[in-house]
Amino acid sequence: MDTTTRDLLERCAELAIGGIHREYPYHLTHVFSTRRAIEAPRQVSPVFYGCFDWHSAVHGHWLLARVVRLLGAGSIGARCREILDEQLVEGPLREEARLVAGHPSFERPYGLVWVLALAAELREIEEARACGWLTALEPLERAALANLMDWLPKLSHPMRTGTHNQTSFALALMLDWVAVTGDHEVDALVRERACDYFGEDRDYALHLEPGGEDFLSPSLGSAWLMSRVLGGGAFVTWLDRVMPRFARGFDFEPAVVSDRSDGRLAHLDGLNISMGWMLRAIGDALPASDERHHSIDRMQQRIAEKGYESIGTLDYAGTHWLGTFAAYAIGQPSID
Repeated sequence: MDTTTRDLLERCAELAIGGIHREYPYHLTHVFSTRRAIEAPRQVSPVFYGCFDWHSAVHGHWLLARVVRLLGAGSIGARCREILDEQLVEGPLREEARLVAGHPSFERPYGLVWVLALAAELREIEEARACGWLTALEPLERAALANLMDWLPKLSHPMRTGTHNQTSFALALMLDWVAVTGDHEVDALVRERACDYFGEDRDYALHLEPGGEDFLSPSLGSAWLMSRVLGGGAFVTWLDRVMPRFARGFDFEPAVVSDRSDGRLAHLDGLNISMGWMLRAIGDALPASDERHHSIDRMQQRIAEKGYESIGTLDYAGTHWLGTFAAYAIGQPSID
């Protein structure tokens, strides 16, 4: 890993460390079925109470695990290990598992797939202490997976949004988990559902993107997923039908954030980063002779650089989560 990438990953880790134990401000996503006092975040979620909301706290821990894996020894890695030692312990994580198991729609799908991502990342760390972290997390991992596997067969139509409930993003992160665990049942369901939802798509309205609060591209999210589900020629055929003008006269432009203190508007910084890794993956899935490579590479570099520039210049509205997207992009095989 080159020095520039290492420095970026260390900055991302600092963002996560700054939020893991920061209880307020907090956006509590919880359904109350009886009249009782609204509890403090730490009472509801004894582990994932920081980083503004539950899903951001989960992927903040994922970011620390990725730093441990990618950066190895060093001061920042030592700090990440200390926090994971404190946080990923059996008793509190059993409470988190009970929360998820008792509320099937809680953080579905975004927070749940980040639980799987955290579990997958811990499995990739070749250190004895990571086995302890994973063992403690496993009840929550099982609860998250059970809710997703119960939900997907019942989801009749995908959510084609640019925010947390985007179906294609959730399925892609489930494939990341499958790649580490080798779970054939989950793999089969995810691929079946991907083809059900997106296999017969056509003529995406690319000119209508982005939405003003997007951190994921609906069109590129679907294409990123299908590039992983369909084999070479089948993906080219799909892409030609679904995005016929893509990189043949139509190029995406970097999104512009007008106010980084506004949490929803600041989503666009994350959009630039996620579009970067999605464009790279889509390009990698095309044959070497495909005429779109030059345009895709140019788009990817321009958009991703705009997203990375925002790291370290943000209000807490962005710092509590944006480092995760940068770290995810850094860790992708085609980007690393």
